Amino acid sequence: QLFSGPENLSDEEKARRERQRIFGKGILEYKWSKDGKALLFPLNGDLYYFDLNTKNSKKLTNTEAFETDARFSPKGNFVSFIREQNLYALELASGKEIQLSKDGGGVIKNGMAEFVAQEEMSRMTGYWWANDESKIAFTRVDESPVQEAIRNEIYADEVKLFNQRYPFTGTNNVEIQLGVVKLNDQAVDWIDLGEDKDIYIARAKWLNDSNTLSYQWQNRSQHNLELRFYNSKTKQQTVALTEKSDTWINLHFDLEFLKDKKHFVWASERDGFKHLYLYRNNGQLIRQITAGDWVVDSLKGVDEKNGMVYFAARKDTALESHLYSAPLFKKGAIKRITEKGQYHNVVLAKDNKTFIDNSSSVNKPNSAALRKINGEFITWLEENKLDDSHPLTPFLTDLAQPEYGTIIAEDGQVMHYRLFKPANMAKGKKHPVIVNVYGGPHAQRVTNSWRSKNLYFQYMAQQGYVIFQLDNRGSYNRGKKFEDAIYKKLGVVEVADQIKGVEFLRTLDYVDPARIGIYGHSYGGYMALMTMFKAGDYFSAGVSGAPVTDWALYDTHYTERYLGHPDTNAQGYTDSAVFPYAEGLKGPLMIYHGMADDNVLFTHATKLFKQLQDNNQQFEMMTYPGSKHSLRGKQVQTHLHQTITNFFNRNFNTN
Repeated sequence: QLFSGPENLSDEEKARRERQRIFGKGILEYKWSKDGKALLFPLNGDLYYFDLNTKNSKKLTNTEAFETDARFSPKGNFVSFIREQNLYALELASGKEIQLSKDGGGVIKNGMAEFVAQEEMSRMTGYWWANDESKIAFTRVDESPVQEAIRNEIYADEVKLFNQRYPFTGTNNVEIQLGVVKLNDQAVDWIDLGEDKDIYIARAKWLNDSNTLSYQWQNRSQHNLELRFYNSKTKQQTVALTEKSDTWINLHFDLEFLKDKKHFVWASERDGFKHLYLYRNNGQLIRQITAGDWVVDSLKGVDEKNGMVYFAARKDTALESHLYSAPLFKKGAIKRITEKGQYHNVVLAKDNKTFIDNSSSVNKPNSAALRKINGEFITWLEENKLDDSHPLTPFLTDLAQPEYGTIIAEDGQVMHYRLFKPANMAKGKKHPVIVNVYGGPHAQRVTNSWRSKNLYFQYMAQQGYVIFQLDNRGSYNRGKKFEDAIYKKLGVVEVADQIKGVEFLRTLDYVDPARIGIYGHSYGGYMALMTMFKAGDYFSAGVSGAPVTDWALYDTHYTERYLGHPDTNAQGYTDSAVFPYAEGLKGPLMIYHGMADDNVLFTHATKLFKQLQDNNQQFEMMTYPGSKHSLRGKQVQTHLHQTITNFFNRNFNTN
């Protein structure tokens, strides 16, 4: 036993886990050594090394401070980590610690991703090893320019005050530097990022020569992104390529430097859909590898020897992700490798000869198989077959099978929906509907995957409800035009599209048009408010969870991506807030929010509470002491879903 008793997390670690949506406890992450003979994992703030041969664990650190973002170096000779906002490396052979940065603490964070990098750019780290282990690139973040917001975290038995550096839209971001530190003498070379300091460092990655660092530079408006190369020997840098957009540029991790040290593969949405491109390292475009009115999800592997690229994409249908192959250097057919009719998440072996296929469909629970690169089955890792011995089998007859279809938006674009019918429908009976909505960018809810079953939806269907989901314009994996419809006007086309969904529902003879409700969380909570306020003739009751109510109170990178800067789109910000439409509320409304939310601050809810009270508009609210944006925990989730159920049952006269 490595540790007993409750895990004591630092505030920094709690925030890091919230950014990553990590909800478990104990050993939650681990890293493999390069030779596959050891594991590195954090537990209760310290680091442990587990030898798979001896089955023994060794405690690498034993400090009061937390060690986070730990990993093996590329060759496995070191373990690196962050302690007290500084970057360290520990030599495994000698146990010697090397402190690579000195001034971390307070507003200075070395090797750590700032708030918006984690929350909005999916960059969870702030340091990157060179392959030869001689140096590490890292960010130095100065949070002092960022406005301090005094935030209350209200718990059951105490109130904590935090001076959180929260970059509200239109205000200052952090000042960021990018440097390269040598392990032998800890000397740091700082990279010239240009005269404009109000920028983002979206990604960083070393080329295979271990001398050249690539980093993705994005301007504040997010209209421009540059892939830059910095030579750590000559201290010179070049711009390999530039992406430009009249709306915004979506970030991605799809950059692979080839072992020939001459080429790289890159993803771009420049033709309206995300596709793969082959470049020389000098920035010369060789060819577009994929093309068409469909999107690449992610680059999975490059087989240079056989001249093939492997990638996940939605070429056959937007509802399923599949593994495909395409020739790397020459034109040729794109081939689907995985089986149609399922949604696949795949992981390729480093030699690109085999892959793990995690697959499911709306009728098949998740399974994991090992396959050859051509898709040929090798063995099950977890079959999870729905046979007579499966624990779910006795309940299968009670599970509602979702139906899929399409609806045409006002501009002619096709939107996908999913609908759950109530169990044991009686002829002629009219059923209430719950429209479950997210509706925001960078998300897709309607897919052919087992998670589509959603046990809460199943429960509500068994209570006699119709459950309906529609991916409106602005949602993900449909191409840039489909997303761009929301630019500089949030809460407009999304609401119009959800109204289209209700108009469709009203054509179904088993739907009660007087009992159509809506429920959503986060952006979905915002959507629930906007539809209840702007389309009260269509939605007769609503539940809004942790909603953004005023985009001026949300962060820079997310909000300015879609609405622009407040100075250049003041009317757009006013029109996208919920307050101008609150008097349009006609039906029952419930709002819930975590009282320790550090993402969508609790202020969003209290401002709306105050306006509704001033308007003498009745509403219900449920607040969760100590809960952050994701409302973690079995007790909280059980109570929340029962509260939502009771709300709709009560207002729709459903037992």
